[in-house]
Amino acid sequence: MRLHRLDVTAFGPFGASQGVDFDDLSAAGLFLLHGPTGAGKTSVLDAVCYALYGSVPGARQSGQGMSLRSDHAAVGTRTEVRLDLTVAGRRLEVTRQPPWERPKKKGVGTTVDKAQTWLREYDAGAGTWKDLSRSHQEIGEEITQLLGMSREQFCQVVLLPQGDFARFLRADAEARGKLLGRLFDTRRFADVEKRLAERRRATEAQVREGDATLLADAHRMQQAAGDAMALPELAPGEPGLAEAVLTAAAVARSTARELLAVADCRLLTAESAQAAAERDLAGARELDRLQRRFAQARERAARLAERADAHHAAQKRMERARKAEAVAPALELRDAADAEHRRAAAAEERARALLPQDLADAGAAGLAAAARRAAEELGGLDSARRAEQRLGELVEERTRLDRQERADEDVLHEAEAWLADWETTRTGLRADVDSAQEAATRAEQLAVQRDPAQRRLNAARQRDQYTADTEEAQRHALASAEHAVEARARWLDLKEQRLNGIAAELAESLTEGAPCAVCGATEHPAPARRIAGHVDREAEERALAAYQDADERRADAERRLGTVREALAAATAEAGDAPTARLAEEAAELERRYARARASASGLHTAQEELRRGEHEREQRIAAQQQAAVRAASRVGNRERLESERTALEEELTRARGNADSVAARAAQLERRATRLTEAADTARVAEDTAQRLKDADARLADAAFRAGFHTPQDAAAALLDDAAHRELQRQLDSWDLEEAAVRAVLTEADTSAAAQQPPADLAAAEHTAADAGRRLRDASSARDAAARRCAELDRLSVHAATSVRRLAPLREEHGRVARLATLAAGTSADNERRMRLESYVLAARLEQVAAAATARLQRMSSGRYTLVHSDDRTGRGRSGLGLHVVDAWTGRERDTATLSGGETFFASLALALGLADVVTDEAGGVRLDTLFIDEGFGSLDDQTLDEVLDVLDSLRERDRSVGIVSHVADLRRRIHAQLEVVKGRSGSVLRQRGTG
Repeated sequence: MRLHRLDVTAFGPFGASQGVDFDDLSAAGLFLLHGPTGAGKTSVLDAVCYALYGSVPGARQSGQGMSLRSDHAAVGTRTEVRLDLTVAGRRLEVTRQPPWERPKKKGVGTTVDKAQTWLREYDAGAGTWKDLSRSHQEIGEEITQLLGMSREQFCQVVLLPQGDFARFLRADAEARGKLLGRLFDTRRFADVEKRLAERRRATEAQVREGDATLLADAHRMQQAAGDAMALPELAPGEPGLAEAVLTAAAVARSTARELLAVADCRLLTAESAQAAAERDLAGARELDRLQRRFAQARERAARLAERADAHHAAQKRMERARKAEAVAPALELRDAADAEHRRAAAAEERARALLPQDLADAGAAGLAAAARRAAEELGGLDSARRAEQRLGELVEERTRLDRQERADEDVLHEAEAWLADWETTRTGLRADVDSAQEAATRAEQLAVQRDPAQRRLNAARQRDQYTADTEEAQRHALASAEHAVEARARWLDLKEQRLNGIAAELAESLTEGAPCAVCGATEHPAPARRIAGHVDREAEERALAAYQDADERRADAERRLGTVREALAAATAEAGDAPTARLAEEAAELERRYARARASASGLHTAQEELRRGEHEREQRIAAQQQAAVRAASRVGNRERLESERTALEEELTRARGNADSVAARAAQLERRATRLTEAADTARVAEDTAQRLKDADARLADAAFRAGFHTPQDAAAALLDDAAHRELQRQLDSWDLEEAAVRAVLTEADTSAAAQQPPADLAAAEHTAADAGRRLRDASSARDAAARRCAELDRLSVHAATSVRRLAPLREEHGRVARLATLAAGTSADNERRMRLESYVLAARLEQVAAAATARLQRMSSGRYTLVHSDDRTGRGRSGLGLHVVDAWTGRERDTATLSGGETFFASLALALGLADVVTDEAGGVRLDTLFIDEGFGSLDDQTLDEVLDVLDSLRERDRSVGIVSHVADLRRRIHAQLEVVKGRSGSVLRQRGTG
């Protein structure tokens, strides 16, 4: 990947459009990106990352969307980032515009435009750019696929953050694992560990569940065997549980079969005795039944004889009712005609009661004629109704004119009063606008003074803090130096004591007949002996290690003191000698004055709006005065026209109303009269018709009663039975006939008569004998069924248990295999000697590659002194970690990377970052990274080391790479000629570029 050009507009600190020609900067291999703190050096790298991935690096990810927009940008300028680059042999151009809150084109307020993205590719053959896509998702996937890296990997291997790698050098295994896991995406190996652990828990749960089921079957078998079965004292998952359960089940089944054979013999004996008792009981019951049947038949015959007279009367009543049924239709017709006539007569009486006295006795024809005359008169009032309605409209129109006149008078009076005070009001509003504008100008002037005052205050507070830190660091450095001197003296004393007693150590290794290592003699007549307080090698080495540890702490304390002193000097240069309290008071006073000015200026828009609304209202009131005068003139003619039309209509209505109050009242009178006359005529005709039908019904009823054999219609009506009475009487007759036939049949039966001649049956004795036999049979059957059920249940449970044991066998085998794999991958297995997790193992291999790639550059930067090596030493809880040590060629010792000094830590972390970039690039599929950026850290190097580091970076050109150094170190501006300077100002930062040409 090679960057060609970057263009930014209204992005970060850059208010206007700025461009970077990376081709010109990269021609020298090394170029410097410098500028004062806060100018926007890192924003250039943010723009590159945003163009590629649509987001900015690391902790600055919160700066998305509209917050990426520069505060210095003009209102109508949209934020945009455009990057021209070559990747995977393709020349591409990516343009991104974040969401933008812009002023509305129409009206007031703002609206938000959505984010926009474009991707174009340069066609070398045609010499033109070709559009590829405008989809955020498609462009993101295309860029990620071409680069072969995620945003996190890109920020780690292209925008090399030195602070991260310094922490990486000193981090523990867990922290290193998190960073390497993100870069090399080893989540799949962690997923394998997780999957194996989940599978182990699942198979273990299945085995335990199977054992629990098997044990539950054993408990059920114990219950079925009547607690005669002994259960194994084993828990689910313990070995031998299945064999113990099957053995106990076999013993229980054998015992149950023996009990079943005894129950079968007892059941056969009880069945024979019960059959004989049942036969005797059946004979006694049959004799008792026949004897009781004969006695009951004799009693029923006596009751029939007592009810013979009532039965004959019922037969006669049924015969008379059947004759009356022929008269029933005529009776129903006569009753219906009578009811209809009564209703018609009542309706006629009600209708005639509403008629005038002169028409109360008129016939139906006379009433109908009078109704027609009233209807004709009603039809003649239509014209009068319209005139009356128009007269009401005229009154409403006159009332409306009066209301308009009063409203116009109010408008005129209110407008005159308002316009009279307008000049005074306008003068006050203009004074408010002028005052708010002056406050806005004053607020702008104070805003310029706020930031410098606040920076001085912050610097003064840091100065005070660094002063205290410097004193503490001095005390700590002095104490560390004293401790190191004491430790060195202790070590030298012990070393001298050991040299004095070295003969005793050599004498311990002497063997009779073997030559002495010092003099070569084979005889050792007087070997030296250890004396009290003898110092051996181990004690000397412990003292040396204590001295080295104290000396390293002394060096750390001195480095810390130097760092704090540099920070104190920088803060003092910014804040000066002014007391912090006075600076805080000045900054607070500026803030108060600025807040008062802002508060006063905030009313500018409101005052301008009030003035504009007053001018607008003045124009409206003048227009309202003119319109009211025009309406008053037109009302005079309308009043005259309405008065003339009203007089003519009142004369016409006086004639039409007669003696009524209104035309509507006269029409209502005529309508009621016509309705009542029509109703009376109709009811009179109906009453005449129903009277004739009633007379005809009486004649037919008398004739039907005579033919049926009744003297009068009343006799026929009395003989009729309703449905319920008829059914009840017929039921009584049928019940008598059925009872008489049944009694006769029973008394003539041969077996019943023969049973009646025998002695009474002893049913109680036979039932007692049969009950005893049945009880003995039930007891035997229950015992046999219980034994059979016990055998069947034990057989079923035994088969189920055996099936469970067979099913569990492969599960147990799988659980053992998965458990071994899971513990091996998790690093808890005894077979895993280094107790290293699978993901850690993969990351360790990657770290070993990174250390090898970093060492090639670290040796050059350190003049061959330092080498980075990966270590599998166990750390924490007995597991192997991702150790990283440095080998010091001057001492031949291997030590932790945390012991490096500040400058050594920088170039070691730089070498590590470059090595990691190489390995991640190879991991991503060999994508070439022709442009790299290194962010800060060069200020901690001395001149010689800085030359060596720059030589290493310059050697990257051998792989056709260009490296951009982001730093504010002044010496680098002399050493690196290709530069991109970021210059900050009140209107935003600008970029100044100086290439090799």
